[in-house]
Amino acid sequence: MEIANSHAQSQRVLKQRNLLVAIAGVLAAITAILFLMVATRDREIVLQPILRSPLTVSSAGVSREYLEMVTRDAAVLTLDRSPSNLEYWMKSVLDITAPSAQGRLKADLLKIVNEQRGSSIAQFFAIQSMKLDPDNLTSDVTGDLHTIVGSKVISKDRRTFRFKWKYSGVSLQLVGFGMVSKAEEGDQ
Repeated sequence: MEIANSHAQSQRVLKQRNLLVAIAGVLAAITAILFLMVATRDREIVLQPILRSPLTVSSAGVSREYLEMVTRDAAVLTLDRSPSNLEYWMKSVLDITAPSAQGRLKADLLKIVNEQRGSSIAQFFAIQSMKLDPDNLTSDVTGDLHTIVGSKVISKDRRTFRFKWKYSGVSLQLVGFGMVSKAEEGDQ
């Protein structure tokens, strides 16, 4: 009788152990599934800009509105400069630049800084229009580029500048920018 009782007791313990292992396995599977869902799910951040309406940034891609706002700020930042703000200008442009493009862009910016340092030449850009391509992460900004020497405006030219971007996670970073030639404008 004692052997039968002992055998029944061990069978109950064995069933409990098997049930606990099964529950632990199910919980581990649920945890893994939830982790994968969280890791692969598109993230969104809602930004409350001063202009227009709230802006949503998603890891799924760049929205047209976000690309427009960033391009507008980048155009003003990159194209407005004077001898008195050259160091700040270069640092600010590099702050919005993707790490992979910083070396090349810094070399180009240093040329401009060295040419303009000590001079009385300043420039500012008045935006007239923008062409945005969120799929290819490019934006063309057309406007009037004013060049000032001392206190006199010496030129006002209609120019188009192209900004190229890299989007990673929920971060839009500058990869390059430059003036679009007349031939490139005609190709589009």
